[in-house]
Amino acid sequence: MNYYLRRTARIPLTILAVASLTFGLIRLLPGGPYTQLRVQLARQGMPAEQVNARIEALQNIRPDAPLYVQYVDYMVGVLQLDLGQSISMNEPVMDVLARALPWTIFLVVTSTVLMFVLGVFVGAIQAYWEGSTFDKLVSSGSILLMSVPYYIFAVLLLFVLGFKQGWFPTSGAHARSLDPAVGLDYYVSVLRHAVLPVGTFTIGGIGAMALNMRGNGIQVLGQEYVEVARLRGLSDTRIATRYVASNAILPMYTSLLLLIGFRLGGTVILEEIFTYPGLGDYLISAVNANDYPLMMGCFLVITATLVVSVYIADMTYGLIDPRVSVGETDGY
Repeated sequence: MNYYLRRTARIPLTILAVASLTFGLIRLLPGGPYTQLRVQLARQGMPAEQVNARIEALQNIRPDAPLYVQYVDYMVGVLQLDLGQSISMNEPVMDVLARALPWTIFLVVTSTVLMFVLGVFVGAIQAYWEGSTFDKLVSSGSILLMSVPYYIFAVLLLFVLGFKQGWFPTSGAHARSLDPAVGLDYYVSVLRHAVLPVGTFTIGGIGAMALNMRGNGIQVLGQEYVEVARLRGLSDTRIATRYVASNAILPMYTSLLLLIGFRLGGTVILEEIFTYPGLGDYLISAVNANDYPLMMGCFLVITATLVVSVYIADMTYGLIDPRVSVGETDGY
């Protein structure tokens, strides 16, 4: 019980530390926060008091207050889920994040699940046929996929399947003329628009997943219960998928949840390439527009998601694999 309490207590402390770090780093950017906005408002002839009031309304901090007071005001707002108002979009940051986050989660979760399922299946077959021509070819291909950055695949898929062949849309999350009320046509459009970004993320990670599964599978193949399965006359496919995969997959469970968290931050470049209206696309827009409230909100959401992913993996791994004792890895 103490183990679970310690792990749970670390979540708010970690998020608090990240929020504090974000608060400090943003203020170290050239010119500091709101400098450009202050200049623009001053050029419009707005009095200094109104300028400060405008900035305070945007971020819920008093710009003329000492730094520690600004920090306290900001942290109080974070605890109340009030991240201020976006400068470039003139709406609450939470509304922008609530609109963008579902698209990013859909992209990340779908691609990660596809990559995991395909990688596990291919890696299990590789492990069972270790040293075969199939194993050598797939291993070489997996190393190649690991060596090429995912955004290279994004550009290639976008050019070949999007612009050259015209098979899939090249930007957006759905056709602008459609909305959820349309029904089936809307969801078909969503899937078509997601094919290229989801395919990019899947291709970019399937090589590492297959090699990881291959290494775990080779270790499992040396166990006695696999030899018993062979003596029972079970088919190679059944042994590879049921016996090898089901046991070799356990050590990869934690990495799967961590991967989802890390990929949430990795969508910045991907969503920019495909103009996909997710968290990463809004983050790039916030950086270009010096939109500090939106920038800080995106950083905070990405970090919180990663922290929660680690927590879920840590709390549930003992349930997935009973061989692991609770609290055994508390020292890392």
